Amino acid sequence: MTREELAKRIAETAILHGDFTLRSGRKSTWYIDKYLFSTKPDILKAIGPLFAALIPTGTTLLAGAELGGIPLVTSASMASDIPCIFIRNQKKEYGTAKQLEGILQQGDKVAIVEDIATTGGQVLEAAETITSLGASVTSIIAAIDRCEGARENIENAGYQFQSLFTTSDLGVTETVR
Repeated sequence: MTREELAKRIAETAILHGDFTLRSGRKSTWYIDKYLFSTKPDILKAIGPLFAALIPTGTTLLAGAELGGIPLVTSASMASDIPCIFIRNQKKEYGTAKQLEGILQQGDKVAIVEDIATTGGQVLEAAETITSLGASVTSIIAAIDRCEGARENIENAGYQFQSLFTTSDLGVTETVR
């Protein structure tokens, strides 16, 4: 599947129209339902190599935040042969009581795989968790950048930001209110 075919497939599968409230609290007449595209085997198979191509040299670990980043980081891990970790929104209160699943070591160089970047709030929280544990973040790579401030917020926080697609790549021209 070409990059253009993948963009079209994601758009056809996951763009919804209506009245939506985004995680940022902003209102939108369109929404990208990440679960509609991140649960499709053909999309996951095609998206992994695109993520792998953007992973900086020297990266030792990939990370994805629950829940939407988990299938995407798994796909990227399989395509790049770089191990991954999963970041919970909160520490679990049972068993090992960890916030991270997998093995993160001090000194690891981590690329974070993100699903949809709107303002960058959730992925910046994930980056903070990683750096607080002694690793560094080499890059934040989103499947889709909604072009609503994520790039600016992430880069202003000192991280490199890349995306596989922007909303215009998916054919979205409507603005957020």
